[in-house]
Amino acid sequence: MQVGSDEKYARLIRDIEKLGSVAVAFSGGVDSTFLLKVAHDTLRENAIAVTARSCSFPKRELDEAAAFCAAEGIEHVICDSEELDIDGFSSNPKNRCYLCKRELFDKIWKEARARGIEHVADGSNSDDEGDYRPGLEAGREQSVVSPLRDARMSKDDIRALSRELGLATWDKQSFACLSSRFPYGESITREKLGMVDKAEQMLLDLGLRQVRVRHHGGLARIETDEQGMQTLLRRDTREAVHEKFREYGFTYVSLDLIGYRTGSMNESL
Repeated sequence: MQVGSDEKYARLIRDIEKLGSVAVAFSGGVDSTFLLKVAHDTLRENAIAVTARSCSFPKRELDEAAAFCAAEGIEHVICDSEELDIDGFSSNPKNRCYLCKRELFDKIWKEARARGIEHVADGSNSDDEGDYRPGLEAGREQSVVSPLRDARMSKDDIRALSRELGLATWDKQSFACLSSRFPYGESITREKLGMVDKAEQMLLDLGLRQVRVRHHGGLARIETDEQGMQTLLRRDTREAVHEKFREYGFTYVSLDLIGYRTGSMNESL
C-alpha cells in the first residue's frame, strides 16, 4: 500500500459513516467499484448502486456491474439514461459530459429519494482534478458528494486498496463512455457508437487490455499500451483488425504512436 493510504482509507470510512445513506453512481469501473464496496461494508443496506443503461455504455460493462452487486448482495438499480435524447448532446459540444452527468445525476437522485437515501456519490478521485472534466461541475450543482476526492485518493491509492480488499477490479483497465471517442463537434449517433463498441470489443477479444478506438470520420485511431502495440504490429493481427474494422464501417485504421492516454480528445481544446 502506498504511503498515506491508511490515513486516506480511514478518512474515507469516516466520511461515509457521516453520510448515513448513499446511492453510488456505479459504472463497474475501478473507482466506483471500490467506493461502492466500502460504502456497503460501512452502511450495509443504506448503500445502494445505481447504474445508467445507454447506447454509450457497453453491455459487457453493465453485465459486470450487475454481477458484482449480485455477488456482494448490494441493491442494484438500473435506470435508462439515453444521452442521445438530451437536447444538444448529439452535436458533441465541449460541455457534452456536463449535459450527460446533469441528466444522470437527476435520475439517480430520483431513485435515491424514492428509497429514502439522503446522498448521491460519484467515484471521481484526486487525479480527475488535473483534466478538463465538465461533468464534475454537474455534480457540484446537484450536491453530489465525491468521497474519494475528498479523501485525496489517487487512482494508484484506489488500485492498491482494491487489491487488499480482494476486488477483481484492482487491475481493471480504465474505461470511459463511448461518447468520449469522438472529437468535439463531430456528431454522435447510435451507428457510430456501435462501430466503436464493436471495434473495441474485437481488440479486447484479441487480448488487448487498455484500448481506445477514437472515431475520426472514416478513420479509426487505436490507442493502446505497449503490450497492445506489440500485438497489433504482427502482420496477421494487423490484417485481421483492418478487415474487421472495414466491416464495422471504417475506411482507414491507424495506430496512435504515443499510445493510450486519458482525455486525448481534450488535447485539441
